[in-house]
Amino acid sequence: MIFEVLTLFPEIFTSFLSQSLLAKAIAKGILTVNTINIRDFTHDRHQTADDRPYGGGPGMVLKPEPLAEALDDILRISPRPLIINLTPSGQLLNQNLVKTLSEHKRLALICGRYEGVDQRIIDLYVDKEISIGDYVVNGGEVPAMILIEALARTIEGFLGSGDSIIEESHNHGLLEHPVYTRPRVFRKLAVPSILFSGNHQQIAAFRLAEAMAKTRDVRPELLSDPDVVERAVSVIGRAGAPLSDKTK
Repeated sequence: MIFEVLTLFPEIFTSFLSQSLLAKAIAKGILTVNTINIRDFTHDRHQTADDRPYGGGPGMVLKPEPLAEALDDILRISPRPLIINLTPSGQLLNQNLVKTLSEHKRLALICGRYEGVDQRIIDLYVDKEISIGDYVVNGGEVPAMILIEALARTIEGFLGSGDSIIEESHNHGLLEHPVYTRPRVFRKLAVPSILFSGNHQQIAAFRLAEAMAKTRDVRPELLSDPDVVERAVSVIGRAGAPLSDKTK
């Protein structure tokens, strides 16, 4: 998977891309992230990439000319990328959208700043606008990192275990069940004994019940879809796990 990241601050990505699983994926060649400085496509000595909005108002707007030239440069290379503008006014990012985006081999991410991107760039180039949540951050760089990491986890070979992504929150419509590790007792709180039973069917059923209970307490709106529980049961059921009364 290839990401073309258009930003005024490419240095922000240096540490992010040089650590942990992302760095390993880049070294293995299963992930490529190219950061493109929008200012490199300006033509004045001050490298002006923004200007005041027409009609007045606070803040500045990213100018269309540098962005258009940067995008034209990207579009010369095949395959054509899906062009995404990261903005609070976009479609809310969730795991289903991540799965849809993962079908694309190449994506271009526009990291807006200030009051955003000139609308004509959106009209002429952008395929999809995406928001990471109903709040505002300083720019599109952090949202781009979130999207890159979420999509990277869908790439075969990125995670050490293929089962990891199956059991994660939102992958089958529920939040992930609680997880535990050593020591067995910590500050008088013990790990549930069922996890030491060796009975994988009972453990699967227990985890499903815990996932459903947590979803009901924290994100009950996720259960408004009648297919969510059925899909969750199907995921666990493939291991042959019986359902407890708590999950029915």
